This record gives sequence, structure tokens and C-alpha cells, in this order.
Amino acid sequence: MSAAITFVQGDITRERVDAIVNAANSSLLGGGGVDGAIHRRGGPAVLAECRALRASRYGRGLPTGRAVATTAGELDARWVIHTVGPVWSASEDRSELLASCYRESLRVADELGARTVAFPAISTGVYRWPLDDAARIALRAVRETETAVEEARFVLFDARAYTAFSTQPA
Repeated sequence: MSAAITFVQGDITRERVDAIVNAANSSLLGGGGVDGAIHRRGGPAVLAECRALRASRYGRGLPTGRAVATTAGELDARWVIHTVGPVWSASEDRSELLASCYRESLRVADELGARTVAFPAISTGVYRWPLDDAARIALRAVRETETAVEEARFVLFDARAYTAFSTQPA
């Protein structure tokens, strides 16, 4: 079964869900955009678990397209699922890596027992993935992934992103 998909325009750090997906960088140590906002609002517990992951399993960083969970700290969620999106390239098709971010996040959510998951528009910020293409890839990946997650909520920061995701054909 696949998750029901919903769309919200707003701040992903304010969502009340079981798991919030973080568009992380491979270092897992915070950054700009969604990543920085989640680390700031989640507080030191998120960073502490990310540091422990780097020290134990991901010494070279989390690979692109993979996902791993930590506590959500002070966020209104139980977990943060960190995934590393690809940087967009005009000369190389990295669509499969972007789709993998969504599939892997749902796999981790299933392992955790999460029923509601909030996703950002992965790779559309500083990684420059074209919004309409990112929306098409993301929605196809979520629709086609078998999961026990009941709701996959796309939380889009602005009206442009909300429109790009919410108007994609089913």
C-alpha cells in the first residue's frame, strides 16, 4: 500500500508528524536551508546524534540517496530522517538518486513505525534541481513505494513550490 499524499505551504519545522525528513548534506552536521532550520529548531540533541552517526557508521558522510534517522529533539515529531539529495546536473541524469531519497526515507520510516512523514522539496534549494522536475520525481517515487506510512505530507516553503507539487498529475 502507498501513503496518502497531502500538500501544505509552510515551515516544515512546525509540522506535527511522526517523522520530518531533512534535506541534509552528507556531513549530517547541519547547513543552510531546511537542514539548518531543522538543526536550529531541533536543538542540540539532533546534532549530538548526527555526530554519533558520523563517528560510528558514516565517517565519510551519508551517501547521496541514502537515509538515516535521529531523534527530533525539540521538534513536534519523534524522529528526523536525514537524506542527502543530489546536486542537479545538466550533463548527468541523477533522477534515480533523487527518487532514492524518498524511497529510502519511507523505508526508514517503516523501520521506525512512523505513520505520518513530512517531506521538503529535496534538492530544489542550493542543489538547484528544477522545481517541476523534482516534484514529478518525488511524487512518482512516493506513489510507487510500498509503505506502512499513512500520510506523506509535502511541506513546501513558498507558493511557487506548493504549486509545482500540488498541480502534478496523479
